[in-house]
Amino acid sequence: MTVEGALRGAAPHLLLDSLRTSLAHLYAATCADLLLVDYGFTALRPVEPVQAPTGMPHAPVDAGPAGRVFRTQQPYLFRDVGPTATVYLPVTVRGDRLGVLVVVLPADRSGPRTTASLARVAETLGHALCVADRHTDLYRRTRRTHALSVAGEMQWDTLPGRACAAPAFDLHAFWEPAYTSGGHLLEWSATERDLLVVVADGAGPGTPAALASTLALTAIRNARRAGLDLVTQASLTDQALYGQYRGGQPLSALLLRLDLTTGEAEVVDAGSPTLWRVRSTVTERIELDRQLPLGMFEDTVYATQRLRLLRGDRLVFVAHGGSETAAGDPREAHDGPVARVLGGDARLTGADVPRAVVRALRGAPRGAPDAVLVLCLDWRGHEAGPPDEGRRGRPAPVRPARP
Repeated sequence: MTVEGALRGAAPHLLLDSLRTSLAHLYAATCADLLLVDYGFTALRPVEPVQAPTGMPHAPVDAGPAGRVFRTQQPYLFRDVGPTATVYLPVTVRGDRLGVLVVVLPADRSGPRTTASLARVAETLGHALCVADRHTDLYRRTRRTHALSVAGEMQWDTLPGRACAAPAFDLHAFWEPAYTSGGHLLEWSATERDLLVVVADGAGPGTPAALASTLALTAIRNARRAGLDLVTQASLTDQALYGQYRGGQPLSALLLRLDLTTGEAEVVDAGSPTLWRVRSTVTERIELDRQLPLGMFEDTVYATQRLRLLRGDRLVFVAHGGSETAAGDPREAHDGPVARVLGGDARLTGADVPRAVVRALRGAPRGAPDAVLVLCLDWRGHEAGPPDEGRRGRPAPVRPARP
């Protein structure tokens, strides 16, 4: 039986046991362990199978061979001292990094072809994990270094994930706190023609904000799945929130629809999340006309603004809400750390950007936000011609980022 067939036939909580048996038969593997990244993106934690737990130690994300493979997404073959070799393989599904598969096998069975074959096994395992995760708590328990709050549990159950890869784009997200909830909202959906993205600040920490975000997310999905345009999605979400909270739980949001065939984008700016663009060596915050947050008043009318992306553009969405210690507009107070990260190291990959921005904002000595969500969109689609930002009929200003 193939590895794929074995994984499909295994009980959800016995994936690793089934994989071990298959790898022993096909590759003479003596050991196989699965390390899953924790919710805070700090450690790779071993899944303990029901049968014969191995006691595999935790591995840091930022060090060691497992951490290296997780960060680079490249398999790594380590020839041990003696008759064995250890292969470290990324377990990733459409860009969403889940963890690392570690396989020990005889040294004379190791090599580039075997590593490439095991890389396909790790990819198959990732897809099997996504299905099994619906039917068992084993893998979610593994990903926790400590207990989640109820609000945090709600947030993880509603958000779409932390990454998505497609031929025309890459999406990567990161947020803190990871084990409680800042009430943030994140959503994306892609077809062969367009990509829709929503990033929103929460109304505050705790269960009330998580409930409001869940209602808003459900309303957005309902409108989108009905085939409604971006403005109508915003309007129906606005009505749902106002109808439930009468203005008591407004949600500041950015909604974007990107045409994957042209690079043309339309945006509804309903509040405070900021949008940054990195084009070649220029980093700038895109100045959009802010409209009222969703759910603040009854029957708010929203309008779209237009952007055009060029191949290689990077868009970064930053949602950090207000800050009691920051003077003036909280968006202005946090521009400096964001600009320094985005413009400071051209080698940062799309996967590295959100975490770096969050760390910079959370580490700011003054006006540090309690919760931050960052989404990085790298566009590598069709050439879209010269830039053409603006609302219909008139240009929109773009203000350079402040140092």
